Amino acid sequence: METRRRSLAKAASWQVFGIVTMSMLGFLFTGSLSSGGALAVLSSLLGFVSYLAHERVWASIGWGMAGTSPRGASETATGAERPRLPVAGNASRATS
Repeated sequence: METRRRSLAKAASWQVFGIVTMSMLGFLFTGSLSSGGALAVLSSLLGFVSYLAHERVWASIGWGMAGTSPRGASETATGAERPRLPVAGNASRATS
């Protein structure tokens, strides 16, 4: 899972790109730098929060990530058995 700092940096760099693009489009459609800029800022703020939330939700989902296994699986991604704890009443003594 990636850190919150990395998610924040990715979201910020994406928004810089987005605000420049939206400013240009806003200017082309409205002919006004202030209207185009306002549209770009509003879109960027909404997009920033949405993207950050989306990334954090997906970061918490293990599906499709290399090296993870579904909950309840008895084997790890490498195929090795997970250590099992003895159950009360069924503990066996190791003999040497």
